[in-house]
Amino acid sequence: MENFKPYRSQIRGRGQLTIPKKVREKRALYDGEAVSIIPIGDSILVTPRKLELDEARLQLGRIMKASGLTIEELIEGGQDERRALFEETYGEKKS
Repeated sequence: MENFKPYRSQIRGRGQLTIPKKVREKRALYDGEAVSIIPIGDSILVTPRKLELDEARLQLGRIMKASGLTIEELIEGGQDERRALFEETYGEKKS
């Protein structure tokens, strides 16, 4: 069973709250990570807001920019890869 030891922290001037290092490490929270803040009665729930799809989209954009690919070239390349994978797995496609 998990340890529900309470931690103390303090809200700073602009509403900033420090999450203790042990909690950040255990929950894999990193600098710049998005969180959701949910008011529940007299309490506040802070939970990680994992944005895998947004992060993947940003990384894809960076790769495209660095390589000079256009979206059309990326789509065409994907179609070529799918066609080659299909042929490798099932043989040549019959028309």
